[in-house]
Amino acid sequence: KSKYIISGIDDIKNGKIPFHRIGIRINTAVEDYYLTSISRGVRNFYPLTSAQELYDSLLAGFIDVSFIDASTGEYVTNNIYCNLTLIGDEFDQGDYSIVTRKKWLYMNELDVNILSLQESGELDELKRKWFQKKTCPDLSEASSELQILPVGGVFVVFGFITILSFLLFIWSKRSTFKRYLFTLLF
Repeated sequence: KSKYIISGIDDIKNGKIPFHRIGIRINTAVEDYYLTSISRGVRNFYPLTSAQELYDSLLAGFIDVSFIDASTGEYVTNNIYCNLTLIGDEFDQGDYSIVTRKKWLYMNELDVNILSLQESGELDELKRKWFQKKTCPDLSEASSELQILPVGGVFVVFGFITILSFLLFIWSKRSTFKRYLFTLLF
C-alpha cells in the first residue's frame, strides 16, 4: 500500500508523490496532459503501454497512481479490481470522440443522435446503468464478516483444546480413578 496519501490532482502537481511512482500510458492524451500540465515537458513518469499494464503495475506496487477516464475507472474499480480506488474529482472534463472513417456516410446522423441522447438524459442513464453498477463487496460489510469468522474459529480451536486437555487429564489419572471406583464398589 502506498505511503503517500493524496486527495486529488493538485497533490500530484505539487509533488506529493515522487514522479517516478506515477504511471502514464505513453502516446495518449493522458501523456500530453501530464507533460503540459504537471511536469512541464519532463518525461519523469513510469511509462505504461496498455491499460492492463496500468492495473498490473498498481496492484504490484510498481506505481502508486495513474490517470484514467472517470467512467472507465469507476467501472473497473467497482467491478474488476476491487482493491483499487479512485481519488479526487474529475478534472480536464471535455468532449469525447468516436473514431470513424473520414467522410463517413452517416457522420451527421451519428452526431445528431448522440446530441439527442445527451439532451434527453439517456447518456447519463446509460452511464449509471453500465458504469456505476457495483459487483465488488462493500468494505464495511466485508470487514464485519471477516471479523466474525476468525473469532468463531478461535472458539472452535479453544473448545477442541479444552476437550483434548480434559481427555488427557483423565488418561493420566486413570489409575487413581480405577482405585477410587474399586473402593466405592467393593
